[in-house]
Amino acid sequence: MKTRGRWRTRVRTWARRRQGADEPPLALNRRRLYILPTRAGLAFALLVGVMLLAGLNYNNSLGLIVTFMLAGLALIGMYDCHRTLQGLRIIAAEADDAFAGTQGELRLSLDNTSRLPRRGLTLAVADAAAAPTAAARLDLAALQSGALRCAFRARRRGRQPIEALMLATTQPTGLYRCWTWLHLPLAAIVYPAPQGEAPLPPPRSRHGASGAPPASGDEEWAALRPFQPGDSPRAVAWKAYARGAPLLVARYEAVRGGEHRFELATTPGAGLEARLSQIAAWILAAEKRGESYALHIGDTNLPPALGPAHRQRCLRALALHRP
Repeated sequence: MKTRGRWRTRVRTWARRRQGADEPPLALNRRRLYILPTRAGLAFALLVGVMLLAGLNYNNSLGLIVTFMLAGLALIGMYDCHRTLQGLRIIAAEADDAFAGTQGELRLSLDNTSRLPRRGLTLAVADAAAAPTAAARLDLAALQSGALRCAFRARRRGRQPIEALMLATTQPTGLYRCWTWLHLPLAAIVYPAPQGEAPLPPPRSRHGASGAPPASGDEEWAALRPFQPGDSPRAVAWKAYARGAPLLVARYEAVRGGEHRFELATTPGAGLEARLSQIAAWILAAEKRGESYALHIGDTNLPPALGPAHRQRCLRALALHRP
């Protein structure tokens, strides 16, 4: 396995030197396409060779005709397999953010300018030290565009470059495999893994006091509930009742006057990575509870907010933090 990994690394390094860095949009020309027989192709070649020897040995004309027909079909299949990738255009590539230790997703946008379909396109991340990840598959119709998705392994916190992508096909016969390596300016933001057992810090009021109760009368309308004996007539929604609705009572809740503030300096944990992981876990917990939070880490100060955009800003600040 180690020998195979070193061989892959050497071949990819040679291909990168030969092709250079790629910048989308780009078209795949024949100089950057590589093709070899698959295991099925090698078995097929062995079968054709045995048939050829048998036909020559026994002077069997019918056997020789079948052998030459199969060989011709194999050559046509090799041409079609190579043509499936030749001329295909790479429009763009982007990688989603992911947590360390999980699998993220990247997308490769393709454009087929040919009047012939491109079938069986597969995409995988060609890691420098490991075998390619599980490949996604796409059939691209003539004169159509599409996106090919595949997973990548998010390793360590920070900006993780995607060194190479492998775009390949074995269509139409499965006897050959044609592929190319794409060295695109592609990188993913890897968040720290959300880990930690410390409880969520208590919210601070808008005046700075931690856990201060809301002032008397600081309430807002929440919802309507059915009328119950003992409810004040003033709380009944008389307008709704006049329109034919049943007796409903307005329910009020105290306004939450505080928000969480996550600071790296006060976060418990043994080491920088453990504290960053703890803050990441707090961010997910606050989002799940629907409570706003602020982040103070290094020179980054993000005001209190809530929602996917704020969550991404905070997690990216954790991912890219350098002491």
